[in-house]
Amino acid sequence: MRIAAEFDALYGARPEGIWAAPGRVNLIGEYTDFNEGFVLPLALPHTTAAAVARRDDGVLRVHSRDATGGVVRVALAGLAPGRVPGWAAYPAGVAWALRDAGHAVGGADICFASTVPTGAGLSSSAALEVVTALALNDLYGLGLSRPELAVLAQRAENDFVGVPCGVMDQMTSACATEGHALFLDTRDLSYRQIPFDLAAAGLRLLVVDTRVRHALGDGAYAERRAGCEAGARALGVRTLREVDVTRLDDALRELDAIGDGADAVRGYVRHVVTDNDRVARVIRILDGGDPRAVGPLLVEGHASLRDDMKVSCAELDLAVETAVGAGALGARMTGGGFGGSAVVLVEDEAVDAVAKAVGEAFGLAGYGVPGVFEAVASAGARRVG
Repeated sequence: MRIAAEFDALYGARPEGIWAAPGRVNLIGEYTDFNEGFVLPLALPHTTAAAVARRDDGVLRVHSRDATGGVVRVALAGLAPGRVPGWAAYPAGVAWALRDAGHAVGGADICFASTVPTGAGLSSSAALEVVTALALNDLYGLGLSRPELAVLAQRAENDFVGVPCGVMDQMTSACATEGHALFLDTRDLSYRQIPFDLAAAGLRLLVVDTRVRHALGDGAYAERRAGCEAGARALGVRTLREVDVTRLDDALRELDAIGDGADAVRGYVRHVVTDNDRVARVIRILDGGDPRAVGPLLVEGHASLRDDMKVSCAELDLAVETAVGAGALGARMTGGGFGGSAVVLVEDEAVDAVAKAVGEAFGLAGYGVPGVFEAVASAGARRVG
C-alpha cells in the first residue's frame, strides 16, 4: 500500500498495521443526536486510512498527506485541551481521551491519508478520530468495543478539540456494516442494521457536495445545541427526546415563557421533535420495503432544517430544489449545515439528468461546480493491512 511506503519515508520503519475508518452521510435525523434522539446514517466508501506503529517514549507523531506542516510531535504526558492546534488535535485528542479514561496507551507514529472530503458535512473528523482509536485499541490490546471507541472519540472532539458534537458520526464510522444504514438510538447507543440496498430497487442515493466549507467550531452549532438545552429546561425534560410529537403544539406554547430568544428555541424544538418522528417514519417505510416513499420525508426534513434550525444556505437550498425539480424523489441537506452536502434520492434512469440540472443551476447562480457522487452503504472501521 502507498501509505505504508509513505510511513517508511517519514519515520524510517515499516508500520505495524494499517487501519481505515469511513466518513458518513446521514439519511435522516439531524441535530437529534445530542438531544438523545434517533438518527439513520450510513457509512461511505470514502475513508481515512492510518498506518501506525507504537513508540516506547511516550511521544505521538502524526502526519497527514492532506494537510500542510509536516509531522506534528506531541508528548502524551503533557496533553491537555487547547494545547494542540489544527488538525492534529483530533488524533491527539483520542490519545488523551483513552489515557484519561485509564487505558494504557503509549506513544505512536501515525501517517494518515483520507478520501473523505473535509468540510463537506461527511464527518471527516469522526473518520480521523475513529481510525486513531481503533488502531491504538488494537496495538495496545485495550479490548474496547466499537461503541466504547466511538464514545471516547466523541469525547476527544467535545472536550479536547472543543466541538460539542453528538455521537452519531463516531458511532457510524465505528459500527456501520456494508449494505446497511445504522438506526441508532443515541440515548442508550442501541442500534439496528437496516438493510439498505437501493440498487435492488432501481434507486440511487447521490451526495451533492456544494463545496461550501463549514466549520462546526465557529459557534453556530454550539448555539443551536445550547438552544435545544434551553428548550428542554423550559419544558421540564432532560432532553428533547422526551417530547412526543403528539404534544408538540402544547410544548411550543409553553416556550413563550423563555422571553427573549423564544422564537429561535421554538424552531429548534419543533425541528428536533419532528425529525425524530421522521426517522421513525423512514424506518417503517424501509422495513416495509418501499424505499421510494422516503423521498417526501427528505424534502420535509430539509424544510425543517432550513426554516426551523436555520442551518441551510443558498447553495444547499438550490441543490435540493433543483434536484427535486429535475425528477429526484427527494433531497435534503445532510450534516451540520452552513454549507457541506445534500443527499438526493433518485431513480437509476434520472441520475444523469438530475446531476446535470444541479450543475447547470450552480453555474447560472455563479456558484462553483458541485461534486456529485453516489453514496453506497459501506463497512465501518476495520484493519486493512
